Amino acid sequence: MTSTSPVPLPTSIDATLALLKSGDYVADRALATVLFLALKMGRPVLLEGEAGVGKTEIAKVLAKALGRNLIRLQCYEGLDVAAAVYEWNYAGQMIAIRLAEAEGSVDREQLSSGIFSERYLVKRPLLQALAPDLRGPPVLLIDELDRTDEAFEAYLLEVLSDFQVTVPELGTIKAPAPPIVIVTSNRTREIHDALKRRCLYHWVDYPDAARELAILKAKAPGAPERLSKEIVAFVQQLRKTELFKVPGVAETIDWATALTELDAVGLDPQGVTDTLGVLLKYQDDIQKMQGGEAKAILDAVKAGR
Repeated sequence: MTSTSPVPLPTSIDATLALLKSGDYVADRALATVLFLALKMGRPVLLEGEAGVGKTEIAKVLAKALGRNLIRLQCYEGLDVAAAVYEWNYAGQMIAIRLAEAEGSVDREQLSSGIFSERYLVKRPLLQALAPDLRGPPVLLIDELDRTDEAFEAYLLEVLSDFQVTVPELGTIKAPAPPIVIVTSNRTREIHDALKRRCLYHWVDYPDAARELAILKAKAPGAPERLSKEIVAFVQQLRKTELFKVPGVAETIDWATALTELDAVGLDPQGVTDTLGVLLKYQDDIQKMQGGEAKAILDAVKAGR
């Protein structure tokens, strides 16, 4: 966007649905309600659900539709304050100290306050999200929080409660206006109650057939209508099968795109077998489907069951 004018927040649930739809995100009303309330109340949102159901995409669509910056903190095991919040530019500080020593006029107190100033502060995602922005508070995506340990989760409490960060050498840095915070979790471990209480909560489930078809029309518009319908019916049945990892919406979109690239107009046994690696990500699941199970599901789809 070239304009720095802030985009108004949606004023109703229907407006929130329309906002998401403008970014090709097909949401249900329950999700739109939670997002509307979060924007209205200035509260973070905790989105939990299986991988691939579109949790991360929600933050991306909100940032684009509202014309805000998207600041993403990708969580991982061992994530610490230096990577997530801030660290000091030690190399720059050392150069400043050496230059002061070379000039022969070293006032220790003045030097200390100089090197521990914002000039040498390296801002990481959480601190960046607290900075003022002409386009309005940014969208802060804290992605896959369940991958971090409980110590880092505890650190987030100050950020999500008061939207501020304490830097010992500088004091407390507080956001002029709360960022729009989206926290996601694949629920590989439970998020602590203290953090959940600071958030509005929504479980992002697999879509029903009608909504998944609408998603395909938005995300894979080149797929023939018959192919899209058969893909959705196949995936919906596949999710009822005992697999190590059932396919998410992201895999459905990838499969539709792949089959379209292969000029398929509908599903057939050979095409399904040849492209299972797009839909399924574990060899045991692929081997299971390469037997009679995939054919049985396909036969049911063709029969309209």
